[in-house]
Amino acid sequence: MARILFVTWDGGGNLPPALGIARELQKRGHRIRFLGHPLQRCQIAPAGFGFEPYRHARPWQSTTEHPGAKGVYASLSVFTDLGPGRDLIDSLNREPADLIVIDCLLLGVLQAAQKAHLPRVVLVHTFYEFVERAMRSGPAQVLARLHGHHPLALWKASDLVLVATDKHLDPAATRRLHPSIHHVGAVHHPMPATLTPVSYRAPQVLVSLSITNLPGQHRALQSILDALRDISAHTVVTTGPSIVPAALTTGPNTDAHGYLPHDTVLPKTTLVIGHGGHDTTLRALAHDVPMIVMPMHPLADHRMIGRALETHGAAQCLHPTTGPDRIRAAVDILLNDGPHRAAAAHLGKQIRAHNGATRAADLIDTLPSLPPPTDTAPTKTTEPSRR
Repeated sequence: MARILFVTWDGGGNLPPALGIARELQKRGHRIRFLGHPLQRCQIAPAGFGFEPYRHARPWQSTTEHPGAKGVYASLSVFTDLGPGRDLIDSLNREPADLIVIDCLLLGVLQAAQKAHLPRVVLVHTFYEFVERAMRSGPAQVLARLHGHHPLALWKASDLVLVATDKHLDPAATRRLHPSIHHVGAVHHPMPATLTPVSYRAPQVLVSLSITNLPGQHRALQSILDALRDISAHTVVTTGPSIVPAALTTGPNTDAHGYLPHDTVLPKTTLVIGHGGHDTTLRALAHDVPMIVMPMHPLADHRMIGRALETHGAAQCLHPTTGPDRIRAAVDILLNDGPHRAAAAHLGKQIRAHNGATRAADLIDTLPSLPPPTDTAPTKTTEPSRR
């Protein structure tokens, strides 16, 4: 049995792949705990894992809006912050670990782990092409260099780099990558035993933008709901913690929820309107559902993901400020039969064929730094004091 520490950050869609891999490792007898932003306790602790909050990290909450240039700086500073690296070392002094699994964007943590010569795995929760480009150019690269971080070198110096996405969608998969980099596939969420073909489902639209509070999100969500007001389909909206459902004007066939597990809705859904977040997008495709993608942030992976789906014929991309009439025109096309459904079903079959959690755990289990897993049932990690 190995002791494995996952180090994460409050970014929304970056956490589900980590939790999925952690569950698979725990099933194999490994002992798992997490280190992250305090707000993440409500997602991690109920999943059965020990959780320790950062104590030296810059204040950060995904539910707080961070507009303008100051917002961009605040977001990127999460990744270059040295505080979480200090928390990593403090946590290991209290409770050692055999392996650290670190979110690819936490450069301060990766640097601390490298200096301490810790066995470590980098977890990429989206397209490798996106994170590599972001760290080669643009504001993320500039801020990283100012803090003395060299992202690509930090990743390649790790024992493994696990890319939890479908390689058929990631443009980087067409290139020869460093030997440590492995596309493991999307981490699966619960799926029905039998998937009803989309053409046999009653018309239903799922609308879900980011759970992170992004500029312009409320306005975009209201435009979508205005476009769907009179369509002959049921609409389900999940707003996340950043928007109160009562603040939206909805039509008669619309149910709005602050939170609703997508696994309960997607098996009956025929169209998803989203922002291009990796987790929501891959989950929709796993259910063979085509999409309308409205990328909400120019520095996020939304645009690249939307374009990849559009290239494969499974989605249509719209600007986040698109008005209701243009959105309605796209809905009228994608809510009905057409090549987009066949394209989404093809991608869905590919995604379901490879469970990223299983492949990631297989690779982790081969690392020489880990003791062999046991056949005994895992015990729940006791959470540290909240003092």
